[in-house]
Amino acid sequence: MFVLYNENTRFPVKIWLDDISQIEESCLEQAYHLSNLPFIHKWVCLMPDTHTGKGMPIGGVIAAKDVIIPNAVGVDIGCGMDFISTDIRVDDIRGISTGNGTIVQAIIGNIMRSIPLNTERYKAPQESSVLDRAKQEMEKYDKNAELLPLIEDGYFQVGSLGGGNHFIELQEDMDGYLCIMIHSGSRHLGKAICDYFHKIAREFNQMWYSEVKDEYHLAFLPVQSEAGTQYINWMNLALDYAFENRAHMLDKTCAIVKEVIGKHTGHTVSFGEEINCHHNYAALENHYGANVWVHRKGATRVRQGERAVIPGAMGSYSYVVEGKGNRESFCTSSHGAGRNYSRAGAMQAFSTEQVMVDLKEQGIVLGKRKKNDVAEECRFAYKDIDQVMAQQQDIVTPLRKLKTVGVVKG
Repeated sequence: MFVLYNENTRFPVKIWLDDISQIEESCLEQAYHLSNLPFIHKWVCLMPDTHTGKGMPIGGVIAAKDVIIPNAVGVDIGCGMDFISTDIRVDDIRGISTGNGTIVQAIIGNIMRSIPLNTERYKAPQESSVLDRAKQEMEKYDKNAELLPLIEDGYFQVGSLGGGNHFIELQEDMDGYLCIMIHSGSRHLGKAICDYFHKIAREFNQMWYSEVKDEYHLAFLPVQSEAGTQYINWMNLALDYAFENRAHMLDKTCAIVKEVIGKHTGHTVSFGEEINCHHNYAALENHYGANVWVHRKGATRVRQGERAVIPGAMGSYSYVVEGKGNRESFCTSSHGAGRNYSRAGAMQAFSTEQVMVDLKEQGIVLGKRKKNDVAEECRFAYKDIDQVMAQQQDIVTPLRKLKTVGVVKG
């Protein structure tokens, strides 16, 4: 970790990398913008997977006094990870045929038939205790009439994966056991909330002649204002919805794994403890004697002893970790490997054939409806997850290292 503190910064920027050459210029510019916000508490943090985002870098962390910034949470509010282990050894199922390919191929196929991917949604409303509760607490939301249809619409998306970098993976840990990992968020709900309140924040900031420039895309809302309270209510709804969304998909995936393996091996699958965590959100926390709103955009909370999930890219490695409670990072780690290439850049640099050959050579089963954009999320487009982990040894302790066996992408 090194500290950036110069004529461009009002507050220091602590960066969990070796030196400034490892940061792209546009990401560095966004870090400077953050460091000049008047309400920053202590310093800005950039995790080792940091790269340019919208307004705030992905892998960025700030603690803010009395304000909240919609774009510092991001459009996929509550995006995060869900993980569970099994007592099944991958070598015991790898070569078994089911009539629909190997066991892994059959599981991947069943997931794709059971869980909506990309822009797909369920044809009938699904159960959602989160949305049921929202309808019972409508006084929290009814002043934002434009957003209200999202609640009913959410019943058709809960338990769906989405697209982009979201995935469902079957993985093998270093002891040879099968594990399941899911990456997804709040679907359309979170994006609509972010866009709606960012627009309101921009209008207020311009009216107040705020020193936070509009081109920074960091318009803020005082948490005690009516709009600030409304955003926090809607953000927390999206967080709970994202948590439930992942849990529903994990339940379905576990049921598929249990059914396919049981049918073709006679084994009863047992599952370990679930880890379900966000990496796009803001929360009121106490740091260095002050109650502040910690914004984590593509960053994971890892308090002392807290377990979390840090994914790599498909065909690479992922980690289950335990936090060390590092105060300097506001008890935060990276949320993944971080991109070396934008999606468009990856499509230009790597061909579909190159990616498909790479997955095949590794014996990885890919479940994806359309393959023409597969290079966007290939492992070559991302940083080396092991280098990222090495740069945050003071933040987390690795508990499990996992290798992709099969992956479902939107």
